[in-house]
Amino acid sequence: MPQLNPIVGFHFSVAFELLPKQSIDAKFQNVSGLRATVEMELYKEGGQNRFTHQLPNRTTYQDLVLKRSLTSDISSLSNWCMNTIENFNFKPANLVVSLLNEKGIPLKSWYVFHAIPLSIEYSDFNSEESKLVIETITLKYNFFKEIL
Repeated sequence: MPQLNPIVGFHFSVAFELLPKQSIDAKFQNVSGLRATVEMELYKEGGQNRFTHQLPNRTTYQDLVLKRSLTSDISSLSNWCMNTIENFNFKPANLVVSLLNEKGIPLKSWYVFHAIPLSIEYSDFNSEESKLVIETITLKYNFFKEIL
């Protein structure tokens, strides 16, 4: 009989294909943007004034946002983003986002297709606060698919 245990969202991993593997590039504090939405097209029927029909048009996907603490480690992901932004050199990458159990084994995974960097951002530097600097990477992708 299958177990109906809820999956926690604080133990996860992100793995990029085709980027040199650096340990820092798998460590994130926050991943958001796995969202698919069906766009609707309004259709006004002649003679029908009480309502408009809403017909499904296409599916759109939200931007994927990855956040992590900035470190002095070399990051292939940051280099890939900066190469795209500075040199306008677009090399799409696929990635897998997985929710993990307590042993690090994936419970649910999503394959994200054809991601390209949109932006890279660093949190404010403030001498009056003792905060970590957060690097935020925003990716545009074509679609995602649940694979596990």
